Amino acid sequence: MRKIFPNLLTIFRVLAIPAVVSSFYLDYLWAQYLTLVIFVTAAITDFFDGYLARMWGVQSKFGRIFDPAADKLIVLSTLVMLVYTGKVSGLSVILVVAIVCREVLVSCMREFLVAANISVPVSDMGKLKTFIQILAISTLILDCEFTACIGEICLFLAAATAVYSMYLYTRDAMTKIGNNP
Repeated sequence: MRKIFPNLLTIFRVLAIPAVVSSFYLDYLWAQYLTLVIFVTAAITDFFDGYLARMWGVQSKFGRIFDPAADKLIVLSTLVMLVYTGKVSGLSVILVVAIVCREVLVSCMREFLVAANISVPVSDMGKLKTFIQILAISTLILDCEFTACIGEICLFLAAATAVYSMYLYTRDAMTKIGNNP
């Protein structure tokens, strides 16, 4: 069971995506809490799948490929739903677009680097970016005046750390490409 448990957490995160998206369509006051619980539970599995895989020595090719994909899919689909439902609007939509563009561009770079047999590890800034994104999304899901203000601030910080972490990732990738004949 230990061998596959981290991968099961990744699969759970992928399966949580339709549940999160669907819960945005529920027209009940408690629906935002359901959305929050599903999203936060999925986000917590993001920490535990990699941690347990390393601790138990059961890292897998599946996990290396699908873990980052699952992370991006749940974050991006939830951000899109926040815009779609109007919980994120106005100029804040630009922040969401910046985050989406960063995730797509870094994913493309990562694929290019894998094809070139070059590894660029996830930085601490990338981990901070993910944490701030999860915090921003969690506060924006709760549709109240107090959390909306905090969510908007966190969304700005998430976009800023997303762009900065993309810069760092690109810089590290270019250095490795330059050192790789």
